[in-house]
Amino acid sequence: MRERWSPVRILLAEDELRLARSYQRNLQDDGHSVETVADGDSAYARVMESVSDFDVVILDVMLPGRDGVTVCRDLRKAGVTLPILLLTALDQTEDKVAGLDAGADDYLTKPFPFDELLARLRALTRRGRQFDALANATTLTVGDLSIDVLSREVIRANHLIPLTAREFSLLEYLARNADRVLTREQLWARVWPEGTEAGSNVLDTYIHYLRDKIDRDTPDKMIHTVRGVGYSLRTPQKGSD
Repeated sequence: MRERWSPVRILLAEDELRLARSYQRNLQDDGHSVETVADGDSAYARVMESVSDFDVVILDVMLPGRDGVTVCRDLRKAGVTLPILLLTALDQTEDKVAGLDAGADDYLTKPFPFDELLARLRALTRRGRQFDALANATTLTVGDLSIDVLSREVIRANHLIPLTAREFSLLEYLARNADRVLTREQLWARVWPEGTEAGSNVLDTYIHYLRDKIDRDTPDKMIHTVRGVGYSLRTPQKGSD
């Protein structure tokens, strides 16, 4: 029996009309709301027009105009955190890596069973609800790292860690998005809203400060660089580099 879950609002970007209609019909039959567009520029514009209209974005990779990977990257650069699923006929590992590096949460290789699409959407929406809960939490816990937002107290492995106001803001934002990659643009917009130039090395310097305080003297590193994209605070794996 197919699992039922709360209806979700989906933006589907697919330029093959037959496939778009098939996906839309099946998703609507499962109780979900689906809006379709046929090119990458329209997908980007529709999300930016009103990001709150959707719970999930599904992007075909081979879209006219901006391709799906570019749309995904541009949305992440603009600070959009909606779950994004890429649909691709490309089965090469490097293509999948490119999509994930651009900020996609998951991908499906065509052709695929419709039940698999539903399963991926269920996983993405569950993850999205978890992140929504984190967005309003006043105590954040990632592995053995605990952050009290109200008292601004940071503890790792039972050791109190003093942070400056800017260091705390950066760590809090990373923790609220734990195990996700945040782009440099997202971090700049959130932690330096007064407009410090993104081309400076200030962000790298503050990441270095946090690493020195959070990851020093432990093999279980939490703050990771994602080359060419940004940074991520990850739940530590024992013995990780």
